[in-house]
Amino acid sequence: MPTIPPLALLGAVQASTTTRVVWMVIAVLVLVAVVVIGSRAWWLPLLRRRLPQAAPVHEGDDHLKLALWASGEVFWDYDLVKRRLHRMRADEHSPSSGHAIAMLTRVGEVPLIHPHDMPLVTQRLRSHLRGEAPLFTSEHRMDMTGTGSWIWVRARGRVVESDTAGRALRLAGTARDITASRNAEYEHRVASEVMRSMSEAVAVLDAEYRFITVNPSFSRMTGYDGAEVAGQPLTLLDSRQNATDSTSRMSGQLQREGRWSGEAWKVRKDGEEILCRIETNVVPDASGQRLMVVLVLNDITEQKRAEQELRYLANYDTLTSLPNRSLLSERLSRAVVRARREKSRVAVLFIDLDRFKDINDSLGHATGDRILRAAAARVQETVGAQHTVARLSGDEFTVVLEAISSTTEAERVAERVIQAFSQPLAFGERLELAVSPSIGISVYPDHAQVPTELLKHADTAMYQAKSAGRHTWAVYSEAMDEKTRHRAILASALRRALERNELRVVYQPRLSLHDQQVIGTEALLRWESRELGEISPAQFIPLAEESGLIVDIGIWTLRQACQTLREWHDAGLDELSVAVNVSSLQLQRGDLADVVARVLAETGVNASCLELELTESVLMANPEQSSNELRACRALGVSIAIDDFGTGYSSLAYLKRLPLTTLKIDQEFVRDINHDVEDEAITSAIIAMARSLSLNVVAEGVETAAQMAFLQQRGCDEVQGHYVSRALERAQCLDFIRAYYPGADVFADA
Repeated sequence: MPTIPPLALLGAVQASTTTRVVWMVIAVLVLVAVVVIGSRAWWLPLLRRRLPQAAPVHEGDDHLKLALWASGEVFWDYDLVKRRLHRMRADEHSPSSGHAIAMLTRVGEVPLIHPHDMPLVTQRLRSHLRGEAPLFTSEHRMDMTGTGSWIWVRARGRVVESDTAGRALRLAGTARDITASRNAEYEHRVASEVMRSMSEAVAVLDAEYRFITVNPSFSRMTGYDGAEVAGQPLTLLDSRQNATDSTSRMSGQLQREGRWSGEAWKVRKDGEEILCRIETNVVPDASGQRLMVVLVLNDITEQKRAEQELRYLANYDTLTSLPNRSLLSERLSRAVVRARREKSRVAVLFIDLDRFKDINDSLGHATGDRILRAAAARVQETVGAQHTVARLSGDEFTVVLEAISSTTEAERVAERVIQAFSQPLAFGERLELAVSPSIGISVYPDHAQVPTELLKHADTAMYQAKSAGRHTWAVYSEAMDEKTRHRAILASALRRALERNELRVVYQPRLSLHDQQVIGTEALLRWESRELGEISPAQFIPLAEESGLIVDIGIWTLRQACQTLREWHDAGLDELSVAVNVSSLQLQRGDLADVVARVLAETGVNASCLELELTESVLMANPEQSSNELRACRALGVSIAIDDFGTGYSSLAYLKRLPLTTLKIDQEFVRDINHDVEDEAITSAIIAMARSLSLNVVAEGVETAAQMAFLQQRGCDEVQGHYVSRALERAQCLDFIRAYYPGADVFADA
């Protein structure tokens, strides 16, 4: 049977129009393959014999050379009988002209096929030869040079000549070197597998920070699969915990440097927030034209928690949750550095529980631990969260007081701590135990310059307090006995102060900012001892409270203030009011309302003209009892003011229940309101809160016109301080009130 040339197949198939079209396409493809990469030794005669109406051969030859040169394909023709392979390709370095393109041919055996690929090549070739596949197609490795250098080849061909029995005699087709594309495909597959198997969450974003693809770890970490986030913005994961827009910060650095790393809170699909460590890089896509952003996220929430736990164990006492000796040393060192820079003082209170060893021995260490926890809470509650309270060891605690102006402030804190322990400690269900502390005080820079010496001196003073009978405090000095004697002398002199008529009341005017008139005064106690001279209230008031003399002194002060007010009313200033301070002991006795009613009746002063001032610490010592007693006073018609508001540790919930009429802003906040943003914000907040609660607001310690202007702009009702007037004797104060008018600076300097 004669061999049927490929083009002769076109005339042999006429079954239908569809069949003709298909075979025409096949014929054209075969023609292109044969012409482009066929051997001129056999395809030119064939072409001349089968295409008598075609264009001149040399013209078609040029076009096909050009096509072969442009495609980079290799034509091959394999003689199955002779086992010979003809290969032909265009010289790539030839000029792009059909006449000038050189054709490179080679005749020989089939180049070596890689052993791993040979079975598949053989299978596909047999499949085609049996007629099971219309084409022979294969991608395999071949050694074209015989040097062991393997390249990937994509081969396509078919049987082009058969004998009369239908056995294939010759195959022809094309081949292309696909090594580069296979390598690229391999690299892509490796990269995809690496990304898929990474434990870190990986996301690829476009230039607009919208998700393109994510890996499985991303889905496990965030709960979002690829389909859910595709096209969504990165802000889908943003958390409210981020102080600023993390995406904006990341974008800015990526534009400048091409990479960004940092930590940010993200939100999972279920709403849980996680802390992530993020590494971000800008990379070009495959075309090199567009930029993509690759994010690698690690969930470090548990890691951070573990770090915090380790840091906690290294710096805090596990029994009481207070700072331990290590953290105390660090904080005390920083406090001393700040005090040196700001020229302020730092006090150290060394607290030891009296006879605690007896408690451990009698009740057991478990009970002792519960008492220590209760004692730690009592000390922290008393001094306030703004001060450091640490547990050194056993029953020893230390308090660091920063930014104090004098030792007296530390003494007042120590006194409050001692008073706080006057109530039993609750250490179990319905179990209470009375415990007393002894406190030693040292102050930087008065007693020492370095933290270790401060602690040592405070410890020494604590033992002096124990020697003085326990349940007291002592300030370190080189002559501790002399200090103790002086305190005893002062306490003794104070007991005779009322009898000797050494106490007196002075009055500081309060100015209304609404009508610029003095509408009241605050009564302030002064003591001038015959032997000791003028004694500061900061010294004798705590002594009076400790000794219980404050009750009698308080009643005397209230009576003096009301008598003075009665005289001023009789002099025609019947709109004036007076404010009198009340101590904690006066409130705790439970008869304050009776005392006030009796004094008002004696002096004939209208209750609406009297205001009782109490500090936050006094109110919070026993909120329930304070509330009941003050409601009884309020029922009389007197006003109730909370003094030094903002400096204590009051509960706003209790303040809401107390029958208050006035809030007095402490001068600590007023002093720097024109220079300190925090003081300005706190003062404004207190005024706003007070006005929302329909409370009168009084600012203390006003020293400048700028301070007054600020307070007036914020809606403060009244002010008092040296800018209006210092505290004056009774007669001087009356003259000042009568002569005062806005802008009368001469009286302000009085």
